[in-house]
Amino acid sequence: MPRNTGKKDRDVKPITETYAVSPQISPDDIAGIKAAGYTTVICNRPDAEVPPGQQAADLRAAAEAAGLTFVENPFSHAAFGMELVDRQMEALEAAEGPVFAYCASGNRCTVLWALGQVREGAVSPDEAIGTAAQQGYDLSGLRPQLEAVAPA
Repeated sequence: MPRNTGKKDRDVKPITETYAVSPQISPDDIAGIKAAGYTTVICNRPDAEVPPGQQAADLRAAAEAAGLTFVENPFSHAAFGMELVDRQMEALEAAEGPVFAYCASGNRCTVLWALGQVREGAVSPDEAIGTAAQQGYDLSGLRPQLEAVAPA
């Protein structure tokens, strides 16, 4: 699992061996993310939530200049749909190595991961909730949605 991104260790939460989440990053963080071994960066934060200089276009430019794949998948609580889960899973499947996803706190990135993994049958709702909890994310309130997408 890639580790040292240059961000504070407490900010980067490894959800799996190949997927980590973080609060908002800046273009200055990209070199450390690449050096840590990540190959894809997923933005789960809408531009309306961040100041100029930290918006997706700024991060995309820095990531692509560093040779990383950048995926925009902004997750707004007001406009959530399973298409966000689909895009997150597509990005994970297409990645050529470990994936680094960010939002305001890492929670939205973890929600998308959990819904996708449960829907695909890779983990159970209990496993998804437990994995998230190990990194400080409480997805227990998501249990009904996780159970609804779990294979029968």
